[in-house]
Amino acid sequence: MKIGVLLSGSGVYDGAEIHESVLTLLEIENLGYEAVCIGIDAPQHHVVNHLNGEAQDQTRNMLQEAARIARGNIREIRTVVPADLDALVIPGGFGSAKNFSSWAFDGPAAQIRPDVKLLLVNMYNVGKPIVALCVSPVLLALAFEDMAIGQQLTIGSTSAPSPYSIADFQSGLQTKGAHTQDCNIQEICIDEANRIITAPCYMLEASLPALQQNIRQALAALQNLLEA
Repeated sequence: MKIGVLLSGSGVYDGAEIHESVLTLLEIENLGYEAVCIGIDAPQHHVVNHLNGEAQDQTRNMLQEAARIARGNIREIRTVVPADLDALVIPGGFGSAKNFSSWAFDGPAAQIRPDVKLLLVNMYNVGKPIVALCVSPVLLALAFEDMAIGQQLTIGSTSAPSPYSIADFQSGLQTKGAHTQDCNIQEICIDEANRIITAPCYMLEASLPALQQNIRQALAALQNLLEA
């Protein structure tokens, strides 16, 4: 089985969340599957100093940054079609809301990159499962908003500690036609009808072992979909 891992860069504040990305790659390998890392050859929205959270006067390329996580073994999104993959996983990180879409700035009025939308819609149309971690469910809401698929998503729980306003995220997803489910760090959301799995990950306060377990749950659910 070949599992695509779509990376928006490298670093939580301006790209793909590194812990989520590496643990995703680990769990894919633990299942005996092959990870296919995917990036986009375009500038990321901005560059953030991860020491102080301030934007820097720099330009970085999403594909080059994601290649740091992939150890150079990465494909550009334009070279990937659903026939190459059995499923797709999107780790979180602000890159999903800054580079792949403008959700970080525009909320539910955001735009999604056409190449990201094309891959997601094409994967869905041929029945290939999609796993979205952390904030990445916003991409599914944007990609499928005109398709009325009634997707079930989680982006965390309003009753669990979080550095973000989970209620606001849930409201935004709902305006796009998604149904939201409260999930804590021990839970995931499985939409079997649409073959979509979502997990809160670092949308909630979580230790590294708890994060690993949450991703393991999501990938185990993916295995069940793929091997049912």
